[in-house]
Amino acid sequence: MSIQTRRERERAERERLIVTAARELAEAEGWDAVTTRRLAAEIEYSQPVLYSHFKGKGAIMTAVALEGFGELAAELRTARTGARDTRGTLTAVAAAYTSFARRRPALYDAMFTHLVDLPFATEGAPAPLWEAFNELLWAVEPIAVGDDDPGLLTETFWAGLHGLATLMRSGRLPEPTHERRLALLVGHFAGSG
Repeated sequence: MSIQTRRERERAERERLIVTAARELAEAEGWDAVTTRRLAAEIEYSQPVLYSHFKGKGAIMTAVALEGFGELAAELRTARTGARDTRGTLTAVAAAYTSFARRRPALYDAMFTHLVDLPFATEGAPAPLWEAFNELLWAVEPIAVGDDDPGLLTETFWAGLHGLATLMRSGRLPEPTHERRLALLVGHFAGSG
């Protein structure tokens, strides 16, 4: 192995360590607890080493969000491909999405509520964002009729899921009726059939 290859591997490992530490700290104590000083102490590297990988907390949060989109895409894909019909697909994807948001609140916040340097809904959006969106699109696309724009329909479905996840997590919607809300959302999108 060349020295250059070894250095690149070590650099990638340090970046992985930083991102993992940020995720763990955010999930345990919230994003306010994630500072470059705290991360440097957690991973036992100096702050300058951290800054040699990321420009600051925002860049770290962006890396965390990108990872999250890849993970969300995988969970949505599993849900989508495991269903047998259109309504079942929408139901499975809706449940997977809201479950992801509930199980990983800090990760979800990095992806959808904090400002991160990621271009959404553009051709320049990174692949993990498109992968997650496309999983939603492929679940919603079969219900599009006539002049329906599948992309806009998907964005509307996504907005409904995001709203439910966010409002339930904040305690504004009670947890016990979550499944009924998801069924209503899916029912309105899939029709009564």
